[in-house]
Amino acid sequence: MRIISGKYKGRRLTAPKNLPVRPTTDMSKESLFNILNNQFHFSELKVLDLFSGTGNISYEFGSRGCAAITSIDADFGCVNYIKKTARELDLNITAIKSDVFKFLERHRGNYDVIFADPPYDMAEKDFHRLVELIFVQDLLDEEGVLVVEHSKNTKMEQLQNFSFDRNYGASVFSFFAYSEEE
Repeated sequence: MRIISGKYKGRRLTAPKNLPVRPTTDMSKESLFNILNNQFHFSELKVLDLFSGTGNISYEFGSRGCAAITSIDADFGCVNYIKKTARELDLNITAIKSDVFKFLERHRGNYDVIFADPPYDMAEKDFHRLVELIFVQDLLDEEGVLVVEHSKNTKMEQLQNFSFDRNYGASVFSFFAYSEEE
């Protein structure tokens, strides 16, 4: 995996091979950050990275100067790798080992950007539950955005607060935000 922009632009990171992950491709990640770059000043963002895996997305936010990043993953090896890499790169990433749904149910906080990259084979009803929990728990800033990465077979456009999606091969990014009238 490669950091695309910011302080560590071009830096390659090699995660242990035994981690249960499917990292976001560089092409998809670059497209995602081009969209976000038009909406936000990264140095002011508070970011929540759910199902963070290797921390690929967290490092990208950190390299671009985000002040506070929280990464959640249920795999002990992934969390340890994120902590180790964040220390090496001196990035402000807090990695927490937790089931994402349990974390969302009990967590109190507010984020400008929430990124979620669940396993593509997770049940569609759980993708929907994920989005609903984030809004019910009021974890997203009123000007913030939730981005969920999923396969093209998972349908998200019918959910409340859906804004738009972008397709990149087999991957789709669905964007959610509070509407103007809320």
